Amino acid sequence: MSTESKIKARQALNIAPDNKIIFSFDGGGIRGIFTIQLLKKIEEIVGSPIYEWVDMVAGTSTGAIIASLIANKKSALEIETLYEDLAENIFKERFLGNRYTNPPQFDKINYRAICKDIFGNKSLKNLGESSGIDLFFTAKDMVAGEETFFTFFNKNENSKVVDTYQDALMRAVVEATMSAPTYFQPFERFIDGGTTVYNNPVMAALMEAFHYNGKEKYSSDNTTVFSFGTASLFRFVPLEEIAEPKGLDVLFWLDYVMDESSKDASEMQVNFLRSTLMRGLDFRRFQLSLDRKSIEKLPNKSLKKLDNIDANSIHQLSNKELAKINMADVKMLPLMKILGEAVADFVHDKNGFKSDLRGENKLVTGMDSNYREKLKKHLQKASWIDHLPTA
Repeated sequence: MSTESKIKARQALNIAPDNKIIFSFDGGGIRGIFTIQLLKKIEEIVGSPIYEWVDMVAGTSTGAIIASLIANKKSALEIETLYEDLAENIFKERFLGNRYTNPPQFDKINYRAICKDIFGNKSLKNLGESSGIDLFFTAKDMVAGEETFFTFFNKNENSKVVDTYQDALMRAVVEATMSAPTYFQPFERFIDGGTTVYNNPVMAALMEAFHYNGKEKYSSDNTTVFSFGTASLFRFVPLEEIAEPKGLDVLFWLDYVMDESSKDASEMQVNFLRSTLMRGLDFRRFQLSLDRKSIEKLPNKSLKKLDNIDANSIHQLSNKELAKINMADVKMLPLMKILGEAVADFVHDKNGFKSDLRGENKLVTGMDSNYREKLKKHLQKASWIDHLPTA
């Protein structure tokens, strides 16, 4: 890592001179292109690629791909080119493949070949030592029944700590962490790290840095964390559709539980890290919820060049159109890229990535106080409770 770049980056981003910097990336399929637009803007502000001044990267699924490319000394522009190539080629449909009736839907043959071209047979240790960047990736081990953390931390010569999977090939790790059930074949015993509560890996990464392999150099009072979402679909289900979902009930609940469990886990982590419970931590979260209320805060980027979108600009996007953005729908890649550019411009204008997005600058929508007041009154009425169906 460049000493000059480290100094300039900390000055440009309002980071304490001696702070360590961690970049953490959520999973989210093709929506990772959204995150890359934020990285391009950060590199524009700083004037140098992230790999020259970041101390640690962490990622799950598509976030692990981005993190590993940073460790492989790729700039944000280079990552964008590689990512678009991956997205266009990895969703190779299997003959008669279907997520629900004949999973997996896709064959990973192209993904495996592209990752081999990018990383060859470099291990986590090879990448970490050559870049000077500490590494953290997640995957679910179904045989062991636990989340696996693939790590490598650059240590001093006297350290007795050894990272369990430091010699694992990088291409094996990025395949393990992206093998989302029903979409892709498991990687032997491993499935997507975001299947349970680690789609946002930031808390696990900090635990590893502060209390385990990184404890010799990281602590909450000397660390700045950039946590990047991939733009999340916050599902506000109409009341009448809860008891009677559209389509097959099992498909509705399968998708709902998979999506909401990881989203809620992510929000819990963010709320915890924004509290005062981890003293001294400089935490910065950048996320967008895919709904009109949040998107109307952004610069009104044109969509006229997108043939598959009816809206002429992002402010004209309906909640119905936004709800169609699927993690595996490559046709939505250009739209996600434009939304990422809009968020990057918004953040640059509001705080230049120098602080967390909170208050009126927060781009994640929640229910308002009027909703909660109405619900509170319902829950206080015995007649309302007794009238509800039991089956």
